[in-house]
Amino acid sequence: MPPVDPADRPPVFREIGRWARDLVVAVLASLVIVVFFYQPVRVEGTSMLPELVDQERIFVNKFIYRIEGIERGDIIVFRYPLDPSRSYIKRVIGVPGDRVEIRQGQLLINGEPYAEVYVPLEFFDPRNYPPTSVAPETYFVMGDHRNQSNDSRMWGLVPEDNIFGKAVFRYWPVNKMGTLE
Repeated sequence: MPPVDPADRPPVFREIGRWARDLVVAVLASLVIVVFFYQPVRVEGTSMLPELVDQERIFVNKFIYRIEGIERGDIIVFRYPLDPSRSYIKRVIGVPGDRVEIRQGQLLINGEPYAEVYVPLEFFDPRNYPPTSVAPETYFVMGDHRNQSNDSRMWGLVPEDNIFGKAVFRYWPVNKMGTLE
């Protein structure tokens, strides 16, 4: 029996075939994007208030740190150093080579006061933290809700290999949709 010419099929079957083809292409493109570039993540907890709220949904760029370095101020998602099966989201405060210290709540980077406009007064933590040198290929991270954050002050530096990527876009709730600074 000779093969059926697609033009000889009824119009409804041609349309179903087009939809199926488009669906397969869309699913494959989505898989490539999620596997290699962007990963959706749900924020759990309040340590990043007011920037990120519990149960918000964000996209993490998993590719960005292959082409540019991790910078102070980046909001990153990483595997928790004490239990790599869990992931955390925090802000990068100290990069390799920095000396991080906190005196009466004032963050000092390399001995100089560092202004943190993203920490509101009500989330301020007046405690001290001794000078800590950030080793190569590690990062000092903290939550923006300083008096409620479990971060590098408690468990130390984050190895670069533990970092998945940079939080770049909030997509839920819709009224707060947009890029993260």
